[in-house]
Amino acid sequence: MASQTLISVEEYLRTTSDPDCEYVRGVLTERAMPTYDHAAWQTALLQWFGAHKFEWNIIALAELHMCVSPDEFRIPDVTILSRSAPREQIITHPPLAVFEVLSPTDLMSATLIKLEAYQQMGIPAIWLIDPARPAYWLYSSGHLTPATVFELPGSSFRVPISEIAALLD
Repeated sequence: MASQTLISVEEYLRTTSDPDCEYVRGVLTERAMPTYDHAAWQTALLQWFGAHKFEWNIIALAELHMCVSPDEFRIPDVTILSRSAPREQIITHPPLAVFEVLSPTDLMSATLIKLEAYQQMGIPAIWLIDPARPAYWLYSSGHLTPATVFELPGSSFRVPISEIAALLD
């Protein structure tokens, strides 16, 4: 078994890697190589939420570093923030929602661990998109629930996924 070199949080925050890596308890974790379908979904989500940013008082950003716990940094594919949230270069306050878009090489076991970290941080809406099927899920309490409508708990925000999918190139 190969050994892994552990690094500190401080070293991770000073390190530039290409591709960008996540940090989990001292270990740099590579992210899957994005594909066309992955990038198309990221773009569609950013376009759709960007078109409604003032109406819903939100900001939609791609691949934003997030400190989900003191020893874990993740990079959601798309993050939805309240415009009234503190402006942070690395997010430490729970955003309104995150979206993960599966790439062909993503392992579901690793993805579920990441989604659980988001839930532990207190993110109210955690979405998973599989462009290959296509399939869409909401993650909550350790479970993926199929969904056709994206909702933000505690708000009137509702959008059929078909409206966002219509933006795919």
